[in-house]
Amino acid sequence: MDWRAEIGAARDRIAGHARVTPVARLTLGGFDVEVKLEQMQHTGSFKARGAFNTLLSADVPAAGIVAASGGNHGAAVAYAASELGHPAHVFVPEVAGPSKIGLIERAGATCHVVPGFYADALAEARAHEAETGAMQVHAYDAVPTVAGQGTCFAEWEAQGLAADTVLVAVGGGGLIAGALGWFGDARKVVAVEPEQAPALHAALAAGAPVDVEVSGVGANALGARRIGEICFELAQGMASVTVTDDAILEAQAVLWREARQWVEPAGACALAALLSDAYVPAEGERVAVLVCGANPAPDPLA
Repeated sequence: MDWRAEIGAARDRIAGHARVTPVARLTLGGFDVEVKLEQMQHTGSFKARGAFNTLLSADVPAAGIVAASGGNHGAAVAYAASELGHPAHVFVPEVAGPSKIGLIERAGATCHVVPGFYADALAEARAHEAETGAMQVHAYDAVPTVAGQGTCFAEWEAQGLAADTVLVAVGGGGLIAGALGWFGDARKVVAVEPEQAPALHAALAAGAPVDVEVSGVGANALGARRIGEICFELAQGMASVTVTDDAILEAQAVLWREARQWVEPAGACALAALLSDAYVPAEGERVAVLVCGANPAPDPLA
């Protein structure tokens, strides 16, 4: 597949719907890094890109939209569906928490809370799809979703990205698949996952997607039990690291203390790799970090 063509078409399609998010050069924890503040996207995450691209490239049935989500994808789908005039049902696991559940409801969707984790919500969403004929918007393992997320990196490059290496957090793999699809071999992309939710890291070690146990501070955003097939195919040979919950929470604190950016733990995961030495740059290597989620629990204004 020509991913750059797919992502370029998605960029044109969602123009005027997704925000162009800012970039900055910051010193964080003693490291000079380029950052893209994608947590400033609609509903607080990059997920709006894939949601808009999916809905704008499809004939949506009268039954509307259905999605399963750890929280951020559901909010993005709810927002995009509302903006485009479609009804939406979103299934989330209990671990999503009241902050993200409230965000989904405020965005205009009917929210169904399911016991368990993301995989349990996905099973319920698929049952709803079969029963009603609603269109499923997958959180990460679908071409329109990946192409939409890839627009983040096309946009960043157009904004003057100078880094040799880009650190990206991984859940189900839609975001990093978009990065790999856009950059190809032009830049090094490093996958960063919580030690307690290592779907891609485990798949690369096993040679195939495998189920993993999921827990920890990033579980409601990075808690996919199995990496997506699209991501796994694109990720062959790439660098992959894991970080502890303590490292993620410290990166979250650094973003607040030193840049006044308050993000959820998953949004700080990529930075955690740099600050904790899970990823150590070579001499002279220029590093960039994607900050990707702004929906902490509890909501600071709840």
